[in-house]
Amino acid sequence: MPHPAYMVNYKSEVVWFNDLARQVMGGAFSQIAPRTEERSVFRLLLLAEDAATVANRDALLRLNIALAKERMELAAITQPLQPIATAKLQVLERLYGETAPLAAGPIVEFPMRLKEARGSRSEDYCAYAAHFREGILVILMPLKDDANALLQLLSRRDMVIRNLLSKRLPTLTELAVLVADLQDSVKICSELPPEEYFELINQIWSGAGAVFRKYYGTHGKHVGDGMVYYFFPQPDCSYIVNAVVCAQELRTVMAKLSKAWQLRKKWTNELYLNTGLNEGQEWLGTFQTATTVEFAVLGETINHTARLSDFARYGAVWATKNFIGKIPAGDRSRIRFGIHRPGQEGQSIFVESTYSRVANLVDLSTGRHEKLKDIAGLSVTEIVDVTTS
Repeated sequence: MPHPAYMVNYKSEVVWFNDLARQVMGGAFSQIAPRTEERSVFRLLLLAEDAATVANRDALLRLNIALAKERMELAAITQPLQPIATAKLQVLERLYGETAPLAAGPIVEFPMRLKEARGSRSEDYCAYAAHFREGILVILMPLKDDANALLQLLSRRDMVIRNLLSKRLPTLTELAVLVADLQDSVKICSELPPEEYFELINQIWSGAGAVFRKYYGTHGKHVGDGMVYYFFPQPDCSYIVNAVVCAQELRTVMAKLSKAWQLRKKWTNELYLNTGLNEGQEWLGTFQTATTVEFAVLGETINHTARLSDFARYGAVWATKNFIGKIPAGDRSRIRFGIHRPGQEGQSIFVESTYSRVANLVDLSTGRHEKLKDIAGLSVTEIVDVTTS
């Protein structure tokens, strides 16, 4: 990238920048904190005291306000900025009131005038903002330069985002994790011709992919024919609720697909995605091959979620107690969850709004359950239904 460029996610947190951006932004991009909430582009611009940033602070704040205003209220922007001097926050508030949001579009332009860090010379620039699912790429180009080559580059969206993600800074972030595995996949594979098995798996991925996109899920690395998706904080909705509702809609997708294959194959097999849900704060990074970039999370959150998916059967959705606890009270009332417990006469009784340790739900000494020993003490519950709002 021959021009200053940086990328922010949809909470206006910096996830990538090049060396030329570091020169223009100066102290704002000199050191980026590992925690996402400390990477707010507004925080970085307001806290920097170097000449380069101070000279262009208002112009850069206006640019980022214009990019964020359509989806972020002023309160959402200022929330991660504490404690910053009142005078600086007042500048941000004034600029927020004066700046109009940029119209939506794959690539939008924002004219601006930037000053040299040392000296009085100013130059007209155009900021090009390209919107991707992963965030917004901002490129600052002098107005006198020919933009055709840049626009041609931005039109190759897959190549651009793959290159950017490969250089994404590792981030310590809050997230929800969903792991889903196809039950009895080995048995189903053995019963179907190879071309039909791959057709089935592709249908599952196609149907599930639309649901994950709807709820801002990000595909992660997984071994086998299962799936891992991450849900990150969003400015206008709960990432935890997104994961819950996504899991519920996946069951609907699988029920329709299962019925279609029963009619097609005249068999009694049911297709189930066994799902685990968990939340935590973990390091997010990327693994890169020659052709792909995959998000990966390091830490116990993903490991426990995978084990919870192993524990689930017959399309059940299991979640940790911590996960349920992060759901806002108003949304939690829409979710029916609990534990099936034996009654006095041996019948199963569903006790709502309760949890149990995994060790109290299965015999961990049996072969199939031995791998669940890692989560023996984990407090979990089964989500049986979600009422749409």
